[in-house]
Amino acid sequence: MNDRTKFVLDEDRIPRAWYNIAADLPVPPPAVLHPGTGQPIGPADLAPLFPMALIGQEVSADREIEIPDPVRDAYKLYRPSPIHRAHRLERALGTPAHIYYKYEGVSPGGSHKPNTAIAQAFYNKEEGVTRLATETGAGQWGTSLAIAGALFGLEVKVYMVRASYDQKPYRRMLMETYGAEVVASPSPTTNYGRQVLAATPENPGSLGIAISEAVEDAATRDDTKYSLGSVLNHVLLHQTVIGLEAIEQMAMAGEEPEIVIGCTGGGSNFAGMAFPWIGRQLRGEGSYRVIAVEPEASPSLTRGVYAYDFGDTARLTPLVKMHTLGHDFIPEPIHAGGLRYHGMAPLVSLAKELGLIEARAVHQNASFEAGVAFARTEGILPAPESSHAIRAAIDEALVAREEGTPRVILFNLSGHGHFDLSAYERYLAGALEDYEFPAERVAEALAAVPVVSD
Repeated sequence: MNDRTKFVLDEDRIPRAWYNIAADLPVPPPAVLHPGTGQPIGPADLAPLFPMALIGQEVSADREIEIPDPVRDAYKLYRPSPIHRAHRLERALGTPAHIYYKYEGVSPGGSHKPNTAIAQAFYNKEEGVTRLATETGAGQWGTSLAIAGALFGLEVKVYMVRASYDQKPYRRMLMETYGAEVVASPSPTTNYGRQVLAATPENPGSLGIAISEAVEDAATRDDTKYSLGSVLNHVLLHQTVIGLEAIEQMAMAGEEPEIVIGCTGGGSNFAGMAFPWIGRQLRGEGSYRVIAVEPEASPSLTRGVYAYDFGDTARLTPLVKMHTLGHDFIPEPIHAGGLRYHGMAPLVSLAKELGLIEARAVHQNASFEAGVAFARTEGILPAPESSHAIRAAIDEALVAREEGTPRVILFNLSGHGHFDLSAYERYLAGALEDYEFPAERVAEALAAVPVVSD
């Protein structure tokens, strides 16, 4: 038996259209509301932040949305990404399960994030935008947008969450190498950043704060639009190239997954893998258990409430209905920085409410244990975020061993951990801390969630 079986598509098999799950859901997604009036927003309300093409995708009910040729051409730098069968991991676990993983770490940025960064850069360039402002947690998104900006000739300003800015200097250096300007958030370069620093000078930052800064930046400059790496419908749409390729590759393998797994912070890599499979299920073409795995320190799907809330702490963004821990909640500075967000993508949240997906939360030590086991068997060092999905895949494989029943497991390995070695160093030294769910702090944050009638 081979140590690793690899399933690779030719570049002409890159999907020609993204998949929009809204077309197959049994109920329409809840409306997005204006942060000032509380009324449903229209295209004009979003125009200061996004190009019209992306606004159209945000509200589209079409099942397929064509991928422009310049985007597909840029995808050819790294797509289609491979699927591997993890034979060595299976043997180490002594499991009858067949474990497959889709490896998105082959992209120039080392994660799945370029799938939407490239698309967003293209559409902004088409509308004459010359500069993009964004936030980043662990740095994968900021890196990806910096790459996309270089590909399409756009300036990029990145507000990087302070905890990750300090923990991951090489991510910052990589973004700067691609031409982006990077500042730690909260920063002294925006009104909101100065306000936060005045109140809490040692604030570790959060994605909610960084989003506020990036939105303020974009809203106050005529040459700038805002670019988001997760949560919004058009972002999840662009990521579906992952699952669409995976469906074809699993057919090449001659197997159908029973369990589909992804880590979740804002929801983009999870939705990218899961939504095309869920779409098959909704259309009666298959049946799957779909598992979203999040950190215990920021468990929006497992411990949050399903309510309208702001996507940022300054309350500048529209109100969306999602699983939330409260927009004021600042998660502990865990090393899976890309999963440190108070809310979950509205479409992922709706899928959870409809019973289409399961959710579980794990501590960072348990996820790093799984990441190390994966590295020592499969040879790939996973990103801390991706290790959450590996943890669930291993747990499901162990259940198969205990029951003596084979099952096919597919998970998204959303990126590599080459810039996360300081986190692995802390884990290997036994210095990595598990944070208990901060119930009191979440309760305080949820008290600030606006009361909105459906």
